[in-house]
Amino acid sequence: MTEPGLSSPLLTSQPSDDSQIILAVHDDSGTQSFSAEPRNRHNHIDNHALPHLDNDSDSNTCRNPFEFIGSEELSVPPPCTLDPFVNSTPEVDGAYEVIKILLCLPLAAVRLVLFGLSLLIGFVATLIALKGWKDKHNPMPKWRSRLMWITRACARCILFSFGYQWIKRKGKPVPKEIAPIVVSNHVSYIEPIFYFYELFPTIVAAESHDSIPFVGTIVRAMQVIYVDRFSPSSRKNAVNEIKRKASCDKFPRVLLFPEGTTTNGRALASFQLGAFIPGCPVQPVVVRYPHVHFDQSWGNISLGKLMFRMFTQFHNFMEIEYLPIVSPLDCNKDDPAEFAQRTSNAMATCLNVVQTFHSYGDVMLLVRASQSKQEKPSRFTVEMARVKSLFHTSSGEAVDFLDKFLSMNPDSSGRVKFHNFMRGMKLRACSLSEEVFGFIDVEKIGSITFKQFLYGSSYVMNLPVFLQACQVAFTECDTEQDNQISEQEVCCSFLALFWLILPSD
Repeated sequence: MTEPGLSSPLLTSQPSDDSQIILAVHDDSGTQSFSAEPRNRHNHIDNHALPHLDNDSDSNTCRNPFEFIGSEELSVPPPCTLDPFVNSTPEVDGAYEVIKILLCLPLAAVRLVLFGLSLLIGFVATLIALKGWKDKHNPMPKWRSRLMWITRACARCILFSFGYQWIKRKGKPVPKEIAPIVVSNHVSYIEPIFYFYELFPTIVAAESHDSIPFVGTIVRAMQVIYVDRFSPSSRKNAVNEIKRKASCDKFPRVLLFPEGTTTNGRALASFQLGAFIPGCPVQPVVVRYPHVHFDQSWGNISLGKLMFRMFTQFHNFMEIEYLPIVSPLDCNKDDPAEFAQRTSNAMATCLNVVQTFHSYGDVMLLVRASQSKQEKPSRFTVEMARVKSLFHTSSGEAVDFLDKFLSMNPDSSGRVKFHNFMRGMKLRACSLSEEVFGFIDVEKIGSITFKQFLYGSSYVMNLPVFLQACQVAFTECDTEQDNQISEQEVCCSFLALFWLILPSD
């Protein structure tokens, strides 16, 4: 007799190959219906295994396999019909645009020279303003701030070179003493240049900006607050710095883009709470880019292509609107989420756009789906802010789940069928595998989306009893009590378990 292994069946089949008749009785509106279905004792993992998963009526009868640890039926929100990250004109389309680009090529060359000269002069002026300044923990001295006006004028020339000959403004920025924090929607790389020229604020930015040639030096002159979005300690330090600089009148106002990423301006993504935790009044500012032929948003388009398209336009439109200040309510001063939501509501109403639960985590999912050559990467966004709120699943964990889902070979619509689910999860065709798949398949159509897979996995893993069950199972398998289990220990533990549950006769 051969030694049993993980790949060998734990229970051997009977010698008879006779089919058995299974009677299923359903009670539907007081009537009884009977169906007879032959099922062979031997299951095979192939494309035709368990074909009843493609049948709606049978799929609805799947038992919840996680009920024993307190799970209820899975509920997944419908997919968002709006993609806030897609640029509507990533390619040159139409004879008008082609002719305009050809006519503007000489103008683009002049604009490129203006852009380069402005960047160089601004860089030199910033170097002079920063030379010998070591006490960067305190506000910049006034004479150094006055030197930065040269760089600010160069920033306006850069905007001019990009085709923003004039910029429409509505409202005015309030004094820093009234609203020390400014929040804005984020559509393109143009807004930071405009705010540098207009307000010269202290900004909150990712650490990666410091290494950008020329730009990194100019950003340092703004006494930037660097933050690593994946580090809790870095985020905490950034909030403390925001509080410190917002409460000191000698520092400039603090500017944040609470969405944490760029969108196409047709929706407002979920707000991060960094601007609202200090509890200071904020002034919302909204930015619009009215257009017909050229979408200026920085979405699924490269930086070089976006700059070229801007250089080859007669004029690019930009509108800035300063909104009334929003203050935390006295009764909810310790609730930054409520403060952020009221600010988001005010901005969305002014922009006349919807609010979504998308966040930078969805951008990470988009990038990973694009890298894997998926036909429509936007199908793999899940509105990560909602997922994080419900299940405390981080963006990095969501990307790991996406890698597992992509290993199941989703079709062109981004869905995975049962046989690919089994292969990806390394499961065998059995009733339990069917029930697990049916639990995730909330639509009961025989295929699942990544959003359903992520919700199902996160929901089960977030159940209070799940971790306890895993710990108990690990302890039972760890027969050597060395806080690690081997394949042999798992095999022996399962064999012992099945000997216990088998009939004695």
